[in-house]
Amino acid sequence: MGFPIQRLRRLRQHDSLRRMVRETTLSPSDFIYPLFVIEGQDRREEIASMPGQFRLSVDLLVKEAGEVQALGIPAVILFGIPEHKDERGSSGWNANGIVQRAIRAIKQQVPGLLVITDVCIDEYTSHGHCGIVRNGKVLNDETLECLTVMARTHAEAGADMVAPSDMMDGRVAAIRRELDRAGFSDLPILAYAAKFSSCFYAPFRDAAFSSPQFGDRQSYQMDPANAREALREIEFDIDEGADIVMVKPALPYLDIIAMARARMLLPLAAYQVSGEYSMIKAAARAGWLDESRAMMESLLAIKRAGADLILSYFAKDAVKLLY
Repeated sequence: MGFPIQRLRRLRQHDSLRRMVRETTLSPSDFIYPLFVIEGQDRREEIASMPGQFRLSVDLLVKEAGEVQALGIPAVILFGIPEHKDERGSSGWNANGIVQRAIRAIKQQVPGLLVITDVCIDEYTSHGHCGIVRNGKVLNDETLECLTVMARTHAEAGADMVAPSDMMDGRVAAIRRELDRAGFSDLPILAYAAKFSSCFYAPFRDAAFSSPQFGDRQSYQMDPANAREALREIEFDIDEGADIVMVKPALPYLDIIAMARARMLLPLAAYQVSGEYSMIKAAARAGWLDESRAMMESLLAIKRAGADLILSYFAKDAVKLLY
């Protein structure tokens, strides 16, 4: 019996060898950490469907931001939960709104940390949709007016980047025009370019109290069946002025991440969403998975598929394992 000439196991014998030939690696600079901010003082509310994640008042959010920076994670993305909601989500673009105040506090007390803001009105509307609703229909162009004002107030508060997540047509171009007009031509846009209508967002909607009160979001978020359409969405956002584009969710859409990486040169982000996080947490609590290994394997898969940046609720835990 002959022996194989090619023995791929030769380079798997020892940890040092495996590390030397490892093709994909993670670093703290790969991550963006999502944070939920609420009104009040000294408020820390654990999110039942997202173990280990919290809604934080601004004073505690600043402390959390300091911990994120100390770990070497370069950026956070903020999601606001207001006290009052209305049909237009007007508290979302209030210059003294919850996110605007959180931006100012972080930039003052943790100045080296990049602050990215979610630009969408679903967390601020009484109906839970990402746009203005009339006669049961989500209106595209009317919503753009809300989004542009929201992005501008975030910029005026000191945000380092804005991230429109609404999936209205033309919103990147509208926001770019408004930012340029207001003197923020250097402020980058991270576009949720291929955001699919996914059941994996459910824990987030619990965290942000943003579930639609009627219908669903399939008329504006993408059909999970469509890959070519996702690439069109990405191309349109690039043409409209996006500086970074994102695929959301991540793990169920690794093929989209890989196709996007192969087709374009912009930085590519992927959002490991709440459902992805909570599934691993739940399986680990049941004793079915090793949480640390499942976490790191999932993050490596996202990076290997082609993502340059990963938005993940695991960011802090993952970085601690990297040191």
